[in-house]
Amino acid sequence: MRGAATGRESQPGAATGRASPHGSGAAGADTRRRAVLLMGPTGSGKSDLAMRLAETLPFDIVSVDSALVYRGMDIGTAKPPAAMRTRVAHHLIDIRDPAENYSAGEFTRDALRAMQGIWQRGRYPLLVGGTMLYFHALSHGIAELPDANFGVRAAIDREAESLGWAAMHRELERVDPAAAARIHANDPQRIQRALEVYRLTGETITKLQQKRLSVFADVDVTELVVAPLERRDLHTRIELRFGAMLDAGFLTEVRTLYERSDLSAEHPSMRAVGYRQLWRHLAGQCALDEAGNQAIAATRQLAKRQLTWLRRRERARWFDSLHPEVASMVIDALSKGGFAASSQVTPQGALC
Repeated sequence: MRGAATGRESQPGAATGRASPHGSGAAGADTRRRAVLLMGPTGSGKSDLAMRLAETLPFDIVSVDSALVYRGMDIGTAKPPAAMRTRVAHHLIDIRDPAENYSAGEFTRDALRAMQGIWQRGRYPLLVGGTMLYFHALSHGIAELPDANFGVRAAIDREAESLGWAAMHRELERVDPAAAARIHANDPQRIQRALEVYRLTGETITKLQQKRLSVFADVDVTELVVAPLERRDLHTRIELRFGAMLDAGFLTEVRTLYERSDLSAEHPSMRAVGYRQLWRHLAGQCALDEAGNQAIAATRQLAKRQLTWLRRRERARWFDSLHPEVASMVIDALSKGGFAASSQVTPQGALC
């Protein structure tokens, strides 16, 4: 873990951009567009902490989670219950069917639209989750790339079977030399994506990736990370949480999805950790105990990747998520950073 993770590593209210006029609002005299990122590994208790913050300070919660967008995926995603979402407004939850794709580009547009509405109401967005790609897209921008096209991908696969991936890499070198220089000839997934983008748009992936605009370019951003001090404590929480999910009916939830004729193991929603492993069990590929062990192992690996990414966030202030006073510590830090509660603001729950 990074340092002592007690919340003393950096100052609250670290800005990652310029402050911009936003007009007066119920959030007080502060007229800047401001936002708080509450990040952490899976199983660290972000959702409960976010509720404590939003019930004390003028926040709406914006989910930064690639699985919470899907309806009917409640138990395995640890989705905040409806009663909680009624008390405090939550955004970008239950906005897609599991058979639909949802890209980082779509998330970025949806998040910006949600934040603009929150600012207009005189409140602040509290962006909470563990999908680091989404946080990265908000901070650094994301290219406007087309969604995956299974027909084009299948055609590229057939060509590769006939000619070999080395030949496909040579084709990429012809149409997009810069991408071919970046992508190894033995990386079929990235070769396929680059060729797919070119065939769908007529433009190279290199050119499209240069057109990036950060959502936070003119937003004053405070970054917070919550995580247990010891990794073994996080591992224990992950194991206990998966057991609790099974007790709550997780397998039944996945079976309902498995029995749908329009869903397969290849859909992005069903590749989510936990769902992927239980789907394999329902398909007769492994026993339930084995699927459970695989899901726990995959969740621990995900948490490790999340922590590795989070350690690179130089502006982030870290807190021990298992500290008994963590909520009070974070509220105090945010209050000192200018996110004071206002008597003019009352939380309004919403499902969106």
